[in-house]
Amino acid sequence: MGKKGKKEKKGRGAEKTAAKMEKKVSKRSRKEETFLYNELYVYNIRKDTWTKVDIPSPPPRRCAHQAVMVPQGGGQLWVFGGEFASPNGEQFYHYKDLWVLHLATKTWEQVKSTGGPSGRSGHRMVAWKRQLILFGGFHESTRDYIYYNDVYAFNLDTFMWSKLSPAGTGPTPRSGCQMSVTPQGGIVLYGGYSKQRVKKDVDKGTRHSDMFLLKPEDGRKDKWVWTRINPSGVKPTPRSGFSVATAPNHQPLFFGGVCDEEEEENLEGEFFNDLYFYDATRNRWFAGQLKGPKSEKKKRRRGRKEEPEGVSKTQGPVEVVKEVVAEDGTVVTIKQVLAAPGSVGQPQSEDEDSSEEADGPVPGPCPRSNAMLAVKHGVLYVYGGMFEAGDRQVTLSDLHCLDLHRMEAWKTLVEMDPETQEWLEETDSEEDSEEEVEGAEGGCEDEDSAEESSAED
Repeated sequence: MGKKGKKEKKGRGAEKTAAKMEKKVSKRSRKEETFLYNELYVYNIRKDTWTKVDIPSPPPRRCAHQAVMVPQGGGQLWVFGGEFASPNGEQFYHYKDLWVLHLATKTWEQVKSTGGPSGRSGHRMVAWKRQLILFGGFHESTRDYIYYNDVYAFNLDTFMWSKLSPAGTGPTPRSGCQMSVTPQGGIVLYGGYSKQRVKKDVDKGTRHSDMFLLKPEDGRKDKWVWTRINPSGVKPTPRSGFSVATAPNHQPLFFGGVCDEEEEENLEGEFFNDLYFYDATRNRWFAGQLKGPKSEKKKRRRGRKEEPEGVSKTQGPVEVVKEVVAEDGTVVTIKQVLAAPGSVGQPQSEDEDSSEEADGPVPGPCPRSNAMLAVKHGVLYVYGGMFEAGDRQVTLSDLHCLDLHRMEAWKTLVEMDPETQEWLEETDSEEDSEEEVEGAEGGCEDEDSAEESSAED
């Protein structure tokens, strides 16, 4: 082929590459839209069904807010704060409004009371006796951001806010931590995330792993005190965005979360699906270990044949791989490293039932952050959340449950549906490979782009 033919072919290759890049940018701009909701759904445990409940005049669409259930008035759901972003990201702001859903009458009401917290996201709120206790969070604008460590109380009888000034040294400002009420009447706070500006346009994030106890001083409801605590036992690794619920024995339980690893100006998130319990009486952490499913067919007996000397039946971690296929045909692989049942924690007695199935690990919810937890009749329910796969963020809609009394195995109630997955960012693997081929033919170099991804609250 002559020089002219080579030059024409090179020109066509460059045009194809440019067109592909333009298509990629266009597709990415469409995929980077944000959609917020203000819908209300109810899950019926007996019927195993979701139902959308339409109630007039709900709160505006939002995310990263807090919702707390209380028994007053036949059952109420209180919602405070959160953030709003338009699909194209041009509009963004934080809420500081307070709403209550009256379950008995199925009506929404906005409660207007002065002296409350400023607009924020990523804060935490719990019900304590006849009050709502709120801590921390963050506020972000186009110019700057700020993290909070303030504490507010909302009285459910007088509908009045008050800012608390606890004695002692409390937590540093943060968001994405977890709060839970202990059986002794205190409030424990663990972990979280914050960042600070180290130089122009460069921020440094901090993963908190400290723990504090907030409780009334000398039994008084108007005077509180912070105490830093250092529990023993198997502690969770540093993380944020994990979820909390209360076990049947009134112990706080923690699930999942994300640990953001910073590399220069990029954030890479490591997601978790582990389970921890905190015993406030003993001030001790426990890792939630599953025993594995049991079988009536086979039981361990004391007189069974012993294993040859030097042979160990202890199993190592097993990697379980799941694949989620998007509508465009892209396959996202989710890898889980699972410990064998009973490998950590209390050993099973020789008289306990065992089965062949219990010899292998049973996968549960994939690693995720910001999942929703609920405990009903001693069963833990885990819904949704998000995780990252490369440059892609995935919003989940699956539902799992675990019997907290038996602690045998997870049960999947609703599988992940590829057709309803919320892909927040388009992957470029297929297009990049096509560009490499065309670039080789046309003499053009492939261009790579690096993007940041993180889960903060």
